[in-house]
Amino acid sequence: MEELIYKYFPELSDQQRALYKALYPLYEEWNAKINIISRKDFEHFYLHHVLHSLAISKFLSFPKGARVLDVGTGGGFPGIPLAIMFPESSFYLCDSIRKKITVVGNVASTLNLNNVVTVNARAEELEGRYDFVVSRAVTALKDFLPWIWHKIDSGVFQGVSRGVLYLKGGNLENEIALACSKMKISPSQIVEERIDQWFVEPYFVDKKLLFIKRHTIIC
Repeated sequence: MEELIYKYFPELSDQQRALYKALYPLYEEWNAKINIISRKDFEHFYLHHVLHSLAISKFLSFPKGARVLDVGTGGGFPGIPLAIMFPESSFYLCDSIRKKITVVGNVASTLNLNNVVTVNARAEELEGRYDFVVSRAVTALKDFLPWIWHKIDSGVFQGVSRGVLYLKGGNLENEIALACSKMKISPSQIVEERIDQWFVEPYFVDKKLLFIKRHTIIC
């Protein structure tokens, strides 16, 4: 249960611990009405969804005031767990499926997550600029980056390189090469990290985090 989160993040405040604990009954209630998370998968809620989302925070701490866009948030992952972890950053959770955004909006409202904004739209339709984009394997990287690349400010924000943090599994060598070719970006702009260096559970053995630095524009 939620103790899995406390194990890897012992520095959490009492308020953050209470918020992570509150996630399970909220999602359990909603999942009985709308199948947001596979019912067979729900018993692994904290491992497969909350902790997986928080792998991003093991790699990068969002600075105060950062604007973070979660594309294809689904039931609110990775956006909701990250919004709890980084209360001084703003999170914009986007999904094209209205019923999913309805659930996410209710969760954020119930938990009084004032740093969360929900948007029912396709990523390509969004306006505004962001410092970071996060997502959990919405599609192939070469297809995903064109949706959001021009929505990210380039350079550095409060000492941290802006960019995309993408959670995905498997061998990503070919996928990265195709994305670099299509987007005209250098492979040196992409950092690939194994999640099992932070979390020891077998579930994370083939899980990866990609960080694509936003240094250039499409040619």
